[in-house]
Amino acid sequence: MSVDDPRRHATGPGALTVLPLPTGRLVGAEDDLVDAVLEAADHAGVHLVDGDVLCVASKVVSIVEGAIIDLPQGDPQAARRQVARGQAARVVADAPWVLITQTPHGFVCANGGVDASNVADDRALLLPEDPDASAARLRDGLRARTGADVGIVVTDTFGRPWRRGQTEVALGVAGAPALRDERGGTDLGGRLLEVTEAAVADELAGTADLVRHKASATPFVLVRGLAAGEPGLGADLVRPAEEDLFRAGGPTAVTSAVTSRRTVRSFAPDPVPPGALREAVAAAATAPAPHHTRPWRFLRLTDRTRTRLLDAMAQRWRADLAGDGLPAERVETRVARSDAVLREAPEVLVPFVVLDGAHHYPDQRRRLAERDLFVLSGGAALQNLQVVLAGHGLGAAWISSTAFCPDTVRASLDLDADWAPLGMIAVGRPAGPPPPPRPAVDVDGLLLEY
Repeated sequence: MSVDDPRRHATGPGALTVLPLPTGRLVGAEDDLVDAVLEAADHAGVHLVDGDVLCVASKVVSIVEGAIIDLPQGDPQAARRQVARGQAARVVADAPWVLITQTPHGFVCANGGVDASNVADDRALLLPEDPDASAARLRDGLRARTGADVGIVVTDTFGRPWRRGQTEVALGVAGAPALRDERGGTDLGGRLLEVTEAAVADELAGTADLVRHKASATPFVLVRGLAAGEPGLGADLVRPAEEDLFRAGGPTAVTSAVTSRRTVRSFAPDPVPPGALREAVAAAATAPAPHHTRPWRFLRLTDRTRTRLLDAMAQRWRADLAGDGLPAERVETRVARSDAVLREAPEVLVPFVVLDGAHHYPDQRRRLAERDLFVLSGGAALQNLQVVLAGHGLGAAWISSTAFCPDTVRASLDLDADWAPLGMIAVGRPAGPPPPPRPAVDVDGLLLEY
């Protein structure tokens, strides 16, 4: 039986054989990757056959494709972070010991995959620009030279959330399965499988790493015996943003949670989960407040109460706008614009600051300062509330109208005089995609030194 006969490695149903193909030298920028693979296979006494899967370290792909850059001057670690930040589609987490970014490919990895191993001290490797295309080119080249229909998996080393150590993952795939979808099947007990998708290409990448290490000069590993499956792409393994529950981490999570909140004024008719409202109010109640009080109240309006309050406020607003000299049609346009949000939202909350815990001073200056402190605490509570609602996938619009007619609000809701309204908050599932992220804020002119 010849060394290239696949039966030589068939040790049983479903068995795999993993064959390292060391190169004995470093692959250079002038090398042809097909030549390098075939030279390594020949040195190992292996001929490629149909169904083989070749795992290829992304470093050699980057080298032969010229994805090498000069690092900025200075500390190499800081230089890699600088490059990664400049290329990032998104910064996921920025900690003193590591920068986690999302690359333009969609990969989430340390330092954007910028790698300084096996290159000169002042240089670094980038990830292949299009790993799936790289895999496809190598597959086509091997088939043209050998006639074998071989799958290709381009691999790289990634860390993992909540787990120590690194493992190999698939960046690019051609002619091999990326995912094995078992949804719709059953387990041994006959129960329906609803979420099971095996990351086959990642498992192949991890298998390859078991027979090599970083200093072994083994960029190629052959896996033989894999059952045929539907060919896929490395891109298939990138989780879509709308399914990603872990889009921020470390110190960046807090910043992302606050800055990604956007005002939403158009809502789907879906009901708002009561648990989400309770969590949002609980978060609001962690805001700082004077004298260790919790002066905030959030009234969740029933349909009947909402209609009564909005009708009373609209009547008061029409009178104010008419007193300002606005034409009747402009008055109705402005009232209708506000009503379109507040009357149609699945939920409306009316936030208040209750001043019964305020200190009473004999002079107006301190009385006004005391009231302002309580109102300021209400702003902090409102921010907390809306950030947590956004974290639950809910949209919110803070509309300030009640602050302009506090007596009307108190009369309509039969509240005491020390209840100060802080606007209204429309809440619901957004009717469309979220607004685009805000542009980065330039704090020059905002953060001043005196």
